[in-house]
Amino acid sequence: NPAQPMDRYENAWHTDATWREAPPMGCVLRCVECPPVGGDTMWANMVEAYARLPEDVKTKIADLRARHSIEASFGAAMPIEKRLALKAMYPDAEHPVVRTHPETGEKVLFVNAFTTHLSNYHTPERVRFGQDANPGAGELLRYLISQAYIPEYQVRWRWKPNSIAIWDNRSTQHYAVMDYPPCHRKMERAGIIGDKTY
Repeated sequence: NPAQPMDRYENAWHTDATWREAPPMGCVLRCVECPPVGGDTMWANMVEAYARLPEDVKTKIADLRARHSIEASFGAAMPIEKRLALKAMYPDAEHPVVRTHPETGEKVLFVNAFTTHLSNYHTPERVRFGQDANPGAGELLRYLISQAYIPEYQVRWRWKPNSIAIWDNRSTQHYAVMDYPPCHRKMERAGIIGDKTY
């Protein structure tokens, strides 16, 4: 709806439903109605994003885990009662920061806009008295999330009525470009059941 505010959550790089214990393995999107100009969707290859990380960063994140939350993202603008109900319905999930693709064996950088924090970054070596319990954790997470923004990892899809996109949700992030108001874009979406991450 073009009359709604433009701070819609699909306008952030994300992997669908990582707030679930077993996120979808793939997704299908069909264009029902598209604007004459704009409304594209972009995807980022998170296998490539991981592969091109500096080796010291790969070492640092090898065993890290992160929390993913629907309540902290979609629920952020809701009244507290609705936020709590959303969190009760969909508790936060925890996934490895670097997941293994179950079919290809490739390493995938698996953090996105649903990721709230690194859950096991806290170690005696990383804590300084009088400081944040996780010094550097926020900066590291922001750096990792920002890897999806690198154009060399991206592809951009221009929609036409009835065109369909199918993607591997385990190894990509996507972004719906909101550059078409006041025109409309109507899509149909389906997720393919996935497995727990490892």
